Amino acid sequence: MKNEIGKNYDPNLIEDMIYSWWEENQYFKPEIMENIGIIDGNSKPFVNTLPPPNVTGVLHLGHAMTIAIQDLFIRYARMNGRKSLFVPGTDHAGIATQNVVERELNKDGVDRKILGREKFIDEVWKWKEKSHTIITEQSKKLGLSSDWEREAFTMDQNLSKAVRTAFVRLYNKGLIYKGNYLVNWCPGRCESAISDLEAEPNEIEGKLWFIRYPLIDDKWSGPKFEWGSGNWLDGAINFIEIATTRPETMLGDTAVAISNEKNKYSMYKGKKLILPITNREIEIIEDEYVDQNFGTGAVKITPAHDFNDYEIGKRHDLDFITMMNEKGYIENGYGKYSNLERFEARKQIVEDLEKENLIVKIEDYTHSIPKCQRCDTIIEPRDSLQWWVKASILTKQVQDKIEEEGLTIVPENQMQRLQKWLDPEFIKDWCISRQLWWGHRIPVWYCKKEHVTVSENIPIKCAICGDTELIQDEDVLDTWFSSALWPFSTLGWPETTEDFLEFYPNTLRETGYDILFFWVARELMMAVELTGKLPYEIIYLHGLIRNEKGKKISKSMENIEDYDPLRVIAKNGADALRYTLIAYSTPGLDMNLDLKNIDAAQKFCNKLWNVFKYILSNIPENFQLKNYEEIKNANLELSDKWILSKLNELILMVRDAYENYKFLEVAREIKRFTWNLLADWYIEISKIRIYDESNDKFDPRHILLVCIDSVLRMLHPIMPYVTEHLWQNLPEKLKDQDGLIIAKFPIGDEEYINLEVMSSFDKLIDLISKIRTIRGEYKVPHTKKISLLVSAGESTDILNQGSKIICDLGKVDDTKLQIMENIMPSEKMISSVIGEISIFIPMEDMINLEDEMIRLEKEIERKTKLANKSKAKLSSDFSIRAPKNIVEEERIKLQKLEGEIEKLEERKNLL
Repeated sequence: MKNEIGKNYDPNLIEDMIYSWWEENQYFKPEIMENIGIIDGNSKPFVNTLPPPNVTGVLHLGHAMTIAIQDLFIRYARMNGRKSLFVPGTDHAGIATQNVVERELNKDGVDRKILGREKFIDEVWKWKEKSHTIITEQSKKLGLSSDWEREAFTMDQNLSKAVRTAFVRLYNKGLIYKGNYLVNWCPGRCESAISDLEAEPNEIEGKLWFIRYPLIDDKWSGPKFEWGSGNWLDGAINFIEIATTRPETMLGDTAVAISNEKNKYSMYKGKKLILPITNREIEIIEDEYVDQNFGTGAVKITPAHDFNDYEIGKRHDLDFITMMNEKGYIENGYGKYSNLERFEARKQIVEDLEKENLIVKIEDYTHSIPKCQRCDTIIEPRDSLQWWVKASILTKQVQDKIEEEGLTIVPENQMQRLQKWLDPEFIKDWCISRQLWWGHRIPVWYCKKEHVTVSENIPIKCAICGDTELIQDEDVLDTWFSSALWPFSTLGWPETTEDFLEFYPNTLRETGYDILFFWVARELMMAVELTGKLPYEIIYLHGLIRNEKGKKISKSMENIEDYDPLRVIAKNGADALRYTLIAYSTPGLDMNLDLKNIDAAQKFCNKLWNVFKYILSNIPENFQLKNYEEIKNANLELSDKWILSKLNELILMVRDAYENYKFLEVAREIKRFTWNLLADWYIEISKIRIYDESNDKFDPRHILLVCIDSVLRMLHPIMPYVTEHLWQNLPEKLKDQDGLIIAKFPIGDEEYINLEVMSSFDKLIDLISKIRTIRGEYKVPHTKKISLLVSAGESTDILNQGSKIICDLGKVDDTKLQIMENIMPSEKMISSVIGEISIFIPMEDMINLEDEMIRLEKEIERKTKLANKSKAKLSSDFSIRAPKNIVEEERIKLQKLEGEIEKLEERKNLL
């Protein structure tokens, strides 16, 4: 697929064309590797299943990060002869998608509940198709080299069967049960239990109410007046004071707890008190959870509406009273508060508590409350009848399997987090039911007698009594339940398909560290239980992407559109985005994304493009390219040996870095070699021989082609588009396949690495760099050639070998270059030392002394004025009034000016 190398790099002209060519040739299919015969028979297949994006809309930068890293893995494996399968797909994302579609329908005045379940689900399927198309196109834009013929969706027919099979098998083993437990409940649009991940903490400025509860004693046995009369408290003498941020939950209190250590309330242990509003007697209990030094030292216990209280309630066998319904309204039976919305009830209750003189004080209080990620409603912990998985039994099996088989996790320190989640003593049972319409409906049916029938298929009759009138459970399964089956359901499980036999277990799970528990731990649990194997060998965890200041990227940001992957690709290209996401990310750590780095990555693409163009423009049609062996045995120049040493050193380092997941090093070292060593040095040096028709030395074009071929191969997993496009235009003798995507990854040869040559030539580079620096400092015209004396010591022979390079790249007059073991310079010379080497440049060669003295004095005067102005500013009240960061910036500015003045004075004294 040769295409013309345009004058300028324009990703918009090449990327879609290249992706289509890859697809046409079926390079993403593992079978094509077998057909071509490029599979290494000694290696295992490399298998990865893409973490399925939610069909809620479009991809964001987090998805782009996932795709960039995972595609790097698969492309590297493919180039190393491993039969490679990358399964793409999308997730139905129950609660998230239902919320999105519900919002869209609301815009048109359509209510989900009036529409009905079946018609609503039809609308969601329409949304899914639309969103799925967008996600697929975005994934392709990013260069995702997955087998699209194996694409999966969590609610596909075969994956739905896998979900039902998993549920039934777990249920039949007693690992799934139905029972009451406290859950995160969204009383807003969702009206469902939600996962901890979907309950996002939000810091708010709230209130802390200090309320006194009256004790029953021999002088007061309870109120004699109605609640709200203002006299309810008459006669009460002793009280326990509690503090709460949710006074409305008092309606569900069933105890007050005090510390089990001796404290001011210890004498009241076992005593009873009267709960305001309800007139219900509740007991004072002791519990280790209570910190006597926090708050009032006493805690109201509402077991059905607080997670900590729930545990206390279980320990003390307290009553669990649900005082709030699914919509967040007060239940019946609470007088005038019944059927009030929870926050309206709070207002009424606080007013009445004040009226009855039960509020001691009210304080401002900053605290965190959980909000529903999907509809922004404040979450209520709620005792609810749900379906659960006995997680502790499953995690114990995973621990044993990891101990037996081993599991790699990157970074290693995340293994401790994973083991914590897998600790049977730590993990809680997993709530798998959701009160939604969109999702996998729970495969449970009930007859009139409420017998339970659990079945993979729709049952004809009740399994217990034979009743034929059955009703399916209304709830659907937690999205994470089907996601937990992803590594094997995508390969055909529960059927024993060819894909399942060949490609399971997977090789990799790459995802964000934030879902290590919600997804990865559950994949491990389900895989070990249902397949008897760990689902993969490697877990690679990337961090979250934040803006350049470390803040979360959110829709409320002013420039949020600048972080849209499609917008970035349109501006900079997919390769620039991929390079940035890899070159600036570290496993397990968040990444602060500066958009300027994407611009810089595009400049690298431009540089690569121009380097390739230069090399190709100097290759005639009849050029007889030498192979590696011929180059190795040729009479090479020092610069040739140097660049080949550097190239092979790079190949070995890059291969090792790829194998050890150090992708940041891969990206940066290839860029450094290409831009610095190859473009800035070897290409410039090669021009001396290429443009000298009388030159009879080794032709550097052979080495230039070898270098650019290796660079393109090494860089391909990170920047697939530009590397493929350029590689296609290399001489055919360099190619081992029709496409770079399936070409061999460089091996590297230690025999090429000559440490002595590299050390020697690096001295030459350092010397030329110093000459260039001095020329720049003294503003010597680029065309002016200078005299140069070099006292080289033991490096004399090496530098003499490179004298032509010194003259050409340092702009030194070859008739006025002296390189000797030891030189005693005359006066009026500019000198500099580089290790053992000293260089001397006559001043008259560099500058007009009189003009330079005038220039220096003027510059010193100008900068001194600026420095004095800065000093005056810092000694004024500016340093007190101005923000600390502004004052610090001014101090840094002054330090910089003083340093510049010092250097100018030194130069003036030298003259």
